[in-house]
Order: sequence, then C-alpha cells, then structure tokens
Amino acid sequence: MRIIIYTRKSCIQCHATKRAMESRGFDYETINLDLDPQAADELRARGFRQLPVVIADQQSWSGFRPDMINRLPQPAGHTASL
Repeated sequence: MRIIIYTRKSCIQCHATKRAMESRGFDYETINLDLDPQAADELRARGFRQLPVVIADQQSWSGFRPDMINRLPQPAGHTASL
C-alpha cells in the first residue's frame, strides 16, 4: 500500500499522524507543503482544508484520525496498535 502524508514542519497533528503510522509499522512518503506550495494548491482544489492530508491507496482524509489509521490493513509482520 502506498501512503502519502502531506504535512508542514510545525503541524502537531501531522507529527501525531506520522507517529501513529510508525507505531503500526506503516511505511509512508511525506510531502512538505512548506517546500511545495503547488501541492497545497492542489489539495485545496480537492477540498482539503486541514493538515495532515493522508492518501492511502483509494482512501483519503485530513486531520489526525487514529480511527482511519486503524482501518488500514495491518502490514505483514507487525502487531502494534494505537
């Protein structure tokens, strides 16, 4: 599964989301909107108004959402939970 987290350096919810993903054993890519303002424009055009924005295959959400992270299929060989 490919997971992309759109983030900013000073975003507390972004840091919490990344920690939760790591604790569940997920690999993810990050796109820092401080460094890529065009990506921020694209997210706004798609209706997102809050960070982080998580794109996981066909699912997407914004904000720190442990409930959504828990719905993702557990990576093979990892048993930690939030």
